[in-house]
Amino acid sequence: MENKRVIEAVSKGEKVSVSSWEELITDWKEIDLDWLFSKAREVQNKYFSNKVYVRGLIELTNYCKNNCLYCGIRRDNNIERYRLSSEEVMASCRNAYEAGFRTFVIQGGEDLFFTEGRISSIIKMIKTEFRDCALTLSLGEREHDDYCRWKEAGADRYLLRHETALEEHYDFLHGKEQSLKKRMECIKVLKENRYQTGVGFMVDSPGQTPLSLAMDMEYICKIKPEMVGIGPFLPHKDTPFHSEKKGDLNKTLFFISLIRLAVPGVMIPATTALATLSDDGRKKGILAGANVIMPNISPVNIRDCYQLYDNKANKGLEALEGIMELREEMKSIGYEISFVRGDFI
Repeated sequence: MENKRVIEAVSKGEKVSVSSWEELITDWKEIDLDWLFSKAREVQNKYFSNKVYVRGLIELTNYCKNNCLYCGIRRDNNIERYRLSSEEVMASCRNAYEAGFRTFVIQGGEDLFFTEGRISSIIKMIKTEFRDCALTLSLGEREHDDYCRWKEAGADRYLLRHETALEEHYDFLHGKEQSLKKRMECIKVLKENRYQTGVGFMVDSPGQTPLSLAMDMEYICKIKPEMVGIGPFLPHKDTPFHSEKKGDLNKTLFFISLIRLAVPGVMIPATTALATLSDDGRKKGILAGANVIMPNISPVNIRDCYQLYDNKANKGLEALEGIMELREEMKSIGYEISFVRGDFI
């Protein structure tokens, strides 16, 4: 009963202590998940009706200067590297625009070949040709001036998952080359520059504890991001964490529902990782409170090169080519896809 009271407090916008979050998360298996998912859907329906927003994902580059211990495109991995040209980016946008997409997401490793000027040029090209579209960037940590100039060039949103709010856990996942302090500073600058800002974390990442997850929830409630991207940890065979256990599906859904209750109008994707972990992961994510799906609109020939984890789903319903099947899948659970910009409420 105490855990239910904590969830009720969250849904009313009341402040929850780290210790209460920690107790709730420790005992998450004791929660009636069907009840929790139902509460999350009530909030989801209040803010978004039965709409699921579709964003077109372009994977710009799989070069990365970082060596994060969980990531398949980490610097030390011996993989086939690529960079999309601005012409390839624009062709991807055109194909998606013709299919109805009105939001594009440009994602990539931290590749310093793509200078502030190169990214600004791509932003201006997209926003000039597709004036009615929103543009999201997810290019990692950059100089603060880069964020400012990209906003001036026309970028609307920025995804930068904080990964964990506990410094020791952050160091364990990323090594000493990166720091949680810098990550948090970047997110602060994004908010100050009026980006619709996204954070997030992996569920069951190596070294994660109920305390670190409690601190994640406290952080999310504190900064009130416009987007939160969470998904299960999935190992990649060529990383130091290759033998670690996959994240738990129900635990991931539990956090999707908690976040929907804690930040009601937030955009939450049913991630590709969910669909990779389980054939019905995408549907279950929506039914737990998620409201965004990001089909891959990158050139088909490079999709297998952007593997953050093993066996990543990037075709079928996870891609531009499967949009009609995606529409039918959402219809089967009482939802309909929407191509509108879908800004934060």
